Amino acid sequence: MSRIISFRGKIEDLGIDTIPLQTNNGLIGYRITKFQIIAALPGVQTQESVVKIYKTPQTVADGEIDFSDNRLLGVAYYRDNNNDIYPTSSDIIFDNEKFNQDIYVTHKDVAVGQDVNYYIELEQMKLDLSEQTVATLKDIRNIGAE
Repeated sequence: MSRIISFRGKIEDLGIDTIPLQTNNGLIGYRITKFQIIAALPGVQTQESVVKIYKTPQTVADGEIDFSDNRLLGVAYYRDNNNDIYPTSSDIIFDNEKFNQDIYVTHKDVAVGQDVNYYIELEQMKLDLSEQTVATLKDIRNIGAE
């Protein structure tokens, strides 16, 4: 059993959204297959948004990107200057990461504080007992790593 589920939303500058995924037994796992962002008002304002997805709850949304943070599942960057003809956007996801708990989306516009839209696709899969144990233990250990 493998299927794609999607989530979308609009998040304000310094916002943190929770994507609810937790199940009672933890035998359903997920991995990110697509992550995209776009400005709420493209071409109208200057914007430099950093949107990140984490495995653990976050208390602060910032614009720093640190790939050594093992709680990070993906990051997207969007730049739009109202003088530019073409905005730039890039995203990086760590698609080998399996998780079975809620994920958290943060947003920081390092320019002027605009809202941004996000779209996330997750592959949903059954986990066997050993995979479930590993995913849950990783989540428990990461909570204490903050």
